[in-house]
Amino acid sequence: MELVDVEKVRAARELLEGVTRVTPMEHARDLRKLHGGPVHLKCENLQRTGSFKIRGAYTRIHGLSAEERARGVVAASAGNHAQGVALASALLGTKATVFMPQRAPLPKLAATRGYGADVHLHGEVLEETLAEAIAFGERTGAVFIHPFDHADIIAGQGTVGLEILDQVPGVRTVLVSTGGGGLVGGVASAVKALRPDVRIVGVQAEEAAAYPPSLAAGAPVRLREMHTMADGIAVGEPGPVSYAHVAGLVDEIVTVTEESLSRAVLLCLERRKLVVEPAGAAGVAALMQHPGAFEPPIVAILSGGNVDPVLLLQIVRHGMTAGGRYLKLRLRVPDRPGSLASVLSKVSELGANVLDVEHSRVSGSLALGEVEISLALETRGPSHCTEVAEALQKAGWTVV
Repeated sequence: MELVDVEKVRAARELLEGVTRVTPMEHARDLRKLHGGPVHLKCENLQRTGSFKIRGAYTRIHGLSAEERARGVVAASAGNHAQGVALASALLGTKATVFMPQRAPLPKLAATRGYGADVHLHGEVLEETLAEAIAFGERTGAVFIHPFDHADIIAGQGTVGLEILDQVPGVRTVLVSTGGGGLVGGVASAVKALRPDVRIVGVQAEEAAAYPPSLAAGAPVRLREMHTMADGIAVGEPGPVSYAHVAGLVDEIVTVTEESLSRAVLLCLERRKLVVEPAGAAGVAALMQHPGAFEPPIVAILSGGNVDPVLLLQIVRHGMTAGGRYLKLRLRVPDRPGSLASVLSKVSELGANVLDVEHSRVSGSLALGEVEISLALETRGPSHCTEVAEALQKAGWTVV
C-alpha cells in the first residue's frame, strides 16, 4: 500500500491555513526529571473543536467533488471526530449526519449539534455506531468520512508533525495518543520523511490496545472487549490504511494503565492548568508510567480536551487515589466526650484534609467503652499518608 508522503501533508497544511490554529507547545518541567531532559506538550486540546480531528476532517471533506458534497457526509464517532466533521462540513457548506454511541459524553453531543450536524445515537460501542453510519451512507448516498482509515485523514493529522518540527527542532521522541492510528500514522509520515532519527511512539490504553496483537499478527486484529476511560482511543480494530502506516513508520507502541491515565489528567490540570481528556493525556501517562524510557527532547501530543465535567471529577478523584493522596483509616478511641474533637484536631495539626467522618459504637470488635471513627482524608502523597497514620498511632489511638 502506498503511504502518505510529506508532500501530501504539506499540501494539507497549506489547505488548513486559516482553518485550524497552530497550537502552542508547553514546557513540562515537572516531567523533565523523569527522563533527564526537556519534555514538551503539544496542546491539540486547544485546537478548534477541542481536538486534532478538525485537521483530518476538513482535509477529507475538502477533497470531495462538488457532486459528493451535494449528497452530504456521514460520520461515526465517540465525540471528537464528530465535532471535527460537523465544523468542517459547516465551513465547506455540506450537510453532515453524525452517528454517536448511546452513551456519548453529553458535552461532545451538544457541541456536535451546535456545529450544525444532524446527530443520531446508536449502539453501545463504536463498532456498532460505525456500521450504522456506513449503512446510512449506502441508503442515502451520503459520503462516509472515516475517523482514521483514509489517506486524506492521515495527511490532515500529519500537519501536527510538521508543527512539532517547527516548534521543537531538536526533538528526539514524539509520543502520540493512538486509537485507530490516524494521528500517529500522519505524524510519522511527516516527521520520518524530514527527521528519520526521531522516534515515534504510539500510546494505547492497556485495556483497549489493538495494535500490539495486530502488529504481532502482521495484520489488523479485532479485540474481543475493551474497558477504558479513554473513549477517544478505544478502537477495537485498526483499519488497513492506518495499520499500514503504523506498521511501516511507527517505531514502538506502548500501553498505559487506567491509573496512569487518571494521574496524567490530574497532572495536566494541576500543574499545566490544561483540561485534557483521558485519551488526550495518554502520552503524558506514558511519561509517568515509563520513566527514563524515552530520549529527550520529548514531545507528547495532548490530542484532545473534550471531557464531561462529571467524568472529569471522577477522574481527578481516581488520579488522586492512584497518586496516594487519599487515606482511609479507622481508629478505636475511648468513648468519652471530646474524643472525636481530639482526633480531628490532631489530623488538622498533621496537615491532612478531612473529607468524610463516620462515628460508630456498633461493632463486634469494639471493647467496652470504645468507639470507632472512620476517616477519609486528603493528603500530600504516600509519605504523608504514612506520617499521618503513624502519628495517630503514637497519639495513643488504635489505628486499624
